[in-house]
Amino acid sequence: MSALPKSTVEPLIPPPPPLLNREQAILEFNRRVLAQALREDVPLLERLRYVCIVSSNMDEFFEVRFADYLEASRLPGSGITSREMAEVAAAAHALIDAQYAAFNEVVMPALQREGIVVLNHAERDAAQRQWVDGFFQRQVRPLLVPVGLDPAHPFPQVANKSLNFIVKLGGRDAFGRDNSIAIVKVPRVLPRVIRLPEPLAPGRQAFVLLSSVIRAHLEELFPGRTVEAFSQFRVTRDSDLDVDDDVTNLRQALRSSLSTRHFGQAIRLEVVATCPEELSEFLLQQFSLPDAALYHVNGPVNLVRLNQLIDQAEADSLRFPPYEWAWPKGLPRGEGAQGSMFERLRQGDVLMHHPFESFEPVVQLLREAVHDPDVLAIKQTIYRTGAQSVLMDLLLEAARRGKEVMAVVELKARFDEEANINWAERLEAVGAQVVYGIVGLKTHAKLLLITRREAGARGPLLRRYGHLSTGNYNPRTARLYTDIGCLTADGGLTADIDLVFQQLASLTRGKAPKQLLLAPSSLHRQMLRLIQRCTEAARGGQAARIVVKINSLTDEPLMLALAEASQAGVEIDLVVRGACMLPPGLPGFTERVRVRSVVGRFLEHTRILYFRWGPTDDEVLYLSSADWMTRNMMRRIEVAWPVRDARDRQRVIDECLLPYLHDGRDAWRQLADGRYERIGADGPSAQQALMARYHPA
Repeated sequence: MSALPKSTVEPLIPPPPPLLNREQAILEFNRRVLAQALREDVPLLERLRYVCIVSSNMDEFFEVRFADYLEASRLPGSGITSREMAEVAAAAHALIDAQYAAFNEVVMPALQREGIVVLNHAERDAAQRQWVDGFFQRQVRPLLVPVGLDPAHPFPQVANKSLNFIVKLGGRDAFGRDNSIAIVKVPRVLPRVIRLPEPLAPGRQAFVLLSSVIRAHLEELFPGRTVEAFSQFRVTRDSDLDVDDDVTNLRQALRSSLSTRHFGQAIRLEVVATCPEELSEFLLQQFSLPDAALYHVNGPVNLVRLNQLIDQAEADSLRFPPYEWAWPKGLPRGEGAQGSMFERLRQGDVLMHHPFESFEPVVQLLREAVHDPDVLAIKQTIYRTGAQSVLMDLLLEAARRGKEVMAVVELKARFDEEANINWAERLEAVGAQVVYGIVGLKTHAKLLLITRREAGARGPLLRRYGHLSTGNYNPRTARLYTDIGCLTADGGLTADIDLVFQQLASLTRGKAPKQLLLAPSSLHRQMLRLIQRCTEAARGGQAARIVVKINSLTDEPLMLALAEASQAGVEIDLVVRGACMLPPGLPGFTERVRVRSVVGRFLEHTRILYFRWGPTDDEVLYLSSADWMTRNMMRRIEVAWPVRDARDRQRVIDECLLPYLHDGRDAWRQLADGRYERIGADGPSAQQALMARYHPA
């Protein structure tokens, strides 16, 4: 008998466990934010603010993330199943239900006990109703134009996230016809929260919502008709601006698109819990939405607008205590008062840890550059700077003074497009050179470069001064976000910054930076190399460690590389504020990966990348503008820079990594199935420890 032939079939290698769903990971982050509203150690008005933040986050989730998810699900071979879609929708419904439960059952009753109340029509007494009526007649009624629907009055255009009413009417209209549905659009210019005069609510701070004011006067809008049913409603639309890469003028194309952003494809419909089914079904048909897109909410359809109550309430004890940031040690404070910023930077780099340290030195450096006759050129990237910005005003002044000003303005910074277009036009009007980066790649890097003429041993020379940051050039958010900034006069680092600006302006390939890592060219590749270096060290029996602190982890090659490193024996800690798709602690896959998220008073925004390996504990630490997402690595201009000074490197470890790895109050632990559990309530808080470190009692 002849021998059986050997099998030529390769042994099956089981695929790695699946990564977590990105949309579910985003919803999990918002559950952690909502949990802040339930913490008794958080001041009450701040708890209400967290409810508002969740509402704002969920708006963006539907406007951008879920809209993209829906579009991707329709593509052949997307891999997104109807079951996954249903699970994400169910999770979103559950989160929004929990948000309104926290609002109605916890936060608002607690505020009422503190004398801060929101009165509906039934709760208002006669004097209060009279005042509300006067407010309605003077301030609201003249701006409302009810639209009765018939063939000559089609369903009106309803803007994204606007407040509206749908009304079912009894009787006949003025022309004897039986058209029963009307729409009332509420102008955005009207305040959503109105405080009653103090004499009408002695001993309390009483507020009424605009929706309640209009609801109480709906009958007046339809004289001769009876209001049989009604509901507030709000539609959320796809708001991502889609501009082709082959446009001839990106700024003009974006400005044209801004006018239609408020009327994109409908994604979500919100109605109040008491909305009759016939009205909600009618609205779903008008917006071409499935039943799963309907959200019944137990309260105002736009909780974001409750921020107006927080702003108006007079109760400092119910807010976080004011925190005054510290001035970075060794930097002169006040222009010309204690020496020059340029003089100080020639002595060495200065790291700044915001918001615990002031962002003002960045403003002071730019102001000094504007007024210094020896400063010849200023270059800066602009991503998010706000509609009002002292930094942009200084760039305008620099251009007026005849300095060479170059601004790389990112026109597609989501929801900041209009502000950035306006700044770009103002800069061009005074002679600044404005470029918009590279078509198809968002410029997300945060860079400032100042070129100054100085005396040298062999005559005048040009010296560069720079600033790099993990955050934005926005002094307001610098008080709310944790970020690291670096002021430097290092010749190698500033030469690299200049190379980046040259590439963004000229579109030429040029030389590669020597110290900076740049996306999309080298950052992703170098991160994979460093992970691999740690992996090889662990396979050789040597100790290896990776600690990464970022906002999001969704890039598949980086996640699989981390999983491989874990299997080789590398100890890995990930501090990921938001979405993390890598399941930690899975046997044989990510056993040595630990993932935690910190949600506290400040928005965690630093990106810190630490690698250590080998018998001599070789280590590198980078600070970066980039998250570990495919879009950041492949579709954006991002930078990462090394912290080479040993003292600065240890400072970053001591302030930005170790406290977060030991946080026992604001930290959450991710489980293998993607859910999170809070680590504790009585342990140390990283943010509170850092606040105390910079302002010891």
